[in-house]
Amino acid sequence: MFRISAMMRGLLSPTPARPYRPPAAPVVIWNLVRRCNLACKHCYSLSGDRDFAGELDTKEARGVMDDLRRFGVRALILSGGEPLLRPDIFALSAYAKHLGFHVALSSNGTLIDPDMADRIAAAQYDYVGISLDGIGDTHDRFRRRSGAYDAALAGLRHCRARGLKVGLRFTMTSDNADELPRLLDLMTQEGVDRFYLSHLNYAGRGNRNRADDAAHADTRRALELLFARCIEDLAAGRATEYVTGNNDADGVYFLNWVRRWFPEQAAHVRAKLVEWGGNSAGSGVANIDNLGNVRPDTMWSHHRLGNVRERPFSSIWSNRSDPVLARLRERPRRVGGRCGECAHLDICNGNTRMRVFQLTGDLWGEDPACHLSDAEIGRRRIGGRLQVTPFRKAIASRGSAA
Repeated sequence: MFRISAMMRGLLSPTPARPYRPPAAPVVIWNLVRRCNLACKHCYSLSGDRDFAGELDTKEARGVMDDLRRFGVRALILSGGEPLLRPDIFALSAYAKHLGFHVALSSNGTLIDPDMADRIAAAQYDYVGISLDGIGDTHDRFRRRSGAYDAALAGLRHCRARGLKVGLRFTMTSDNADELPRLLDLMTQEGVDRFYLSHLNYAGRGNRNRADDAAHADTRRALELLFARCIEDLAAGRATEYVTGNNDADGVYFLNWVRRWFPEQAAHVRAKLVEWGGNSAGSGVANIDNLGNVRPDTMWSHHRLGNVRERPFSSIWSNRSDPVLARLRERPRRVGGRCGECAHLDICNGNTRMRVFQLTGDLWGEDPACHLSDAEIGRRRIGGRLQVTPFRKAIASRGSAA
């Protein structure tokens, strides 16, 4: 996750940069339930409106939380499916708060009526994220449910009325990239605290619909807009947060933006970006799915590190024998193509591995969604010409399903 606002504040009030240090324990994204009342086009967990057998029960989930806390995990993101469809969600949330976790709830928002909002407020979540993929019909098409936008917006308003810290989550594709300005306006109008732009990752239905991924030019325009809105909010004294996820090349793009507008700060910002460290799958982020499987992050459905019913999370995460996990934790990561030749590998850390895996079967090749030119990544010229990844052509040539 790239925290734009934190980096922007560092331009105004610089703090000393430190060397990159691996996190002692990860943030855990926990898909507590796979059931969902929607069937979104980009769902990475292939959720649906039915019960799925074999999910962890309340006692098992509490035991996992005990182990996570002993291991040093500080933050839990409770997700799904739709986590509000899990009958014991508030009992588990209360137990997580009792143990001292920072607890976030990730919801599609459609089930948050006034009574549900009261229960969410009583649970004292540190943050509630609600997904919107556009305004009105655009959102409904992505969520495949008429009225989903109105219900999600109402849910957001119910949470805001109860003083909860609320954020909007937006997954950008070629079909909704032009909706970003209106969503940012909505953020301001509704007094939303946080905006999270997620780049499309190729997992679940997101992989089936990967041909709809945003073009590089759209991605770059989106970043310019987010940077501008962030600066405006800082100047106006608004305590908002802007972040992006699933494309760590955003950090390098920010560095180039700083070189344009704040060249005297570029060296310091680069050092802070190295301290940030880029993609953290397998180190700073972990995933537990509804069946108790542990993965490097939520997009890695093809690679299981272990299961908490068989071994504690702490044991699974500390295991040095898994070759994929070991390689994810290398710095610099051994990656190929443009990623391996990038002068900013120490910032991005090789970006997201899932896109290239879904396209080629190679976990360690170049991420096709890197939106930076060869010149911007400092790649050498080959045969007198700058080499450019044929992003759209690569996706189209492999079809839309895997």
